Amino acid sequence: MSDLSQIVKAYDIRGTVPDQWDERTAEALGVAFTQVLNASGEPGDAVLIAHDMRATGPGLAAAFAAGVRAEGRTVIELGLGSTDMLYYASGSLDLPGAMFTASHNPAQYNGIKMCRSGARPIGQDSGLAEIRDRAQALLDSGEARPAGEPTAPVQQRNLLADYAAYLRKLVDLSRIRPLKVVVDAGNGMGGYTIPTVLGDAALPALPLEIVPLYFELDGTFPNHEANPLDPKNLVDLQRAVVEHGAEIGLAFDGDADRCFVVDEHGEPVSPSAITALVAARELAKHPGSTVIHNLITSSAVPEIIREHGGQPVVSRVGHSFIKAEMARTNAVFGGEHSAHYYFRDFWFADTGMLAAMHTLAALGEQSLPLSVLAGEYERYVASGEINSTVGDQAATVAEVRAAYPDAEADELDGLTLRFPDGAWFNLRASNTEPLLRLNVEAPTRERMTSLRDEVLDRVRR
Repeated sequence: MSDLSQIVKAYDIRGTVPDQWDERTAEALGVAFTQVLNASGEPGDAVLIAHDMRATGPGLAAAFAAGVRAEGRTVIELGLGSTDMLYYASGSLDLPGAMFTASHNPAQYNGIKMCRSGARPIGQDSGLAEIRDRAQALLDSGEARPAGEPTAPVQQRNLLADYAAYLRKLVDLSRIRPLKVVVDAGNGMGGYTIPTVLGDAALPALPLEIVPLYFELDGTFPNHEANPLDPKNLVDLQRAVVEHGAEIGLAFDGDADRCFVVDEHGEPVSPSAITALVAARELAKHPGSTVIHNLITSSAVPEIIREHGGQPVVSRVGHSFIKAEMARTNAVFGGEHSAHYYFRDFWFADTGMLAAMHTLAALGEQSLPLSVLAGEYERYVASGEINSTVGDQAATVAEVRAAYPDAEADELDGLTLRFPDGAWFNLRASNTEPLLRLNVEAPTRERMTSLRDEVLDRVRR
């Protein structure tokens, strides 16, 4: 019997298959999802469903579809797709959707990212908790199957070419200087979408030479995990950029909604720098607009937003929080330290591909190497996220807070302490594990290292 409290997270569903959830669970979730849509008066009579390259995806998606159809909504099967392609479908067709993916998690995992029509997010506070409870009740009832016989129809559509054409309208790459680009798809969905977005013969040719790494779709991840946030998974890309003399390297996660960048020397460019770079580009087109950033991004991000005439607004970490804040403020763009990038022109949803295209455009529209260009947006030294296992998260955070009584405190998301010299750290609890996550930034490496080690010693003592 599935315990949905173990797999329903803050803003998606994720767990191991089949021990934590299976096709029966997926069918119950499909019923519950559709009941919540119907009860809230969600427009339209169809639900979009897509899946990534994981072996369990088609079966789970089909079971979920049976639950949707049993509740009277047509299913539009998109087949293989990236998460941002599902968001494109939801936005352009104004229909709710479900994407079957576990993003960067290992092969035995799968999950669901759900959205309402117009790619509006569904999180714990916007329907996901109700979906969990309804599905759990169905599973606990002991029926052979949680839904009746599917009666609503099924349609198939392939929107990959439409998705590519839409992105190409948002960022014009046709006039940039020639660039050699190494792309590591990590055997994930970038290997499916990138050839069409950047190389479709039906679209104008681009001055890009793409050097592909691991474009073969394989949910067992035979080369490395599709998690570019872990430095060990960038090693192959870094090496290939230098070996091929490329101007830039791009790495995508499993469902290709996040993009990481390395420069011509193979050195990582921080997501904060990419956030600032894209923000400057969007503010040039939309002067005075609001830009969202989460509280883990570099202090350089709000500084640069203001310098380009924009209004920075800070948000909690997590895509459902960012998307809600973007919709509330009509923000033109939003960025996270985890390399999620959100665009008003993309229904306030996140798309790593569009961020990658903006970065290519910024690089190709001038003659500076990426290391120099990115350096204009890198002003501070950051630790990256460091996890520590603790027995009592709240007590540990309280002890750390007490150790710095004179620091400026912010509790928007965990504990953020800021110091007069510009150094700061954030300590926040994981939603799913007994972990505390630490991020530290300071004006110099020495100050960052000192503060990082000092806080870690208190956390792990």
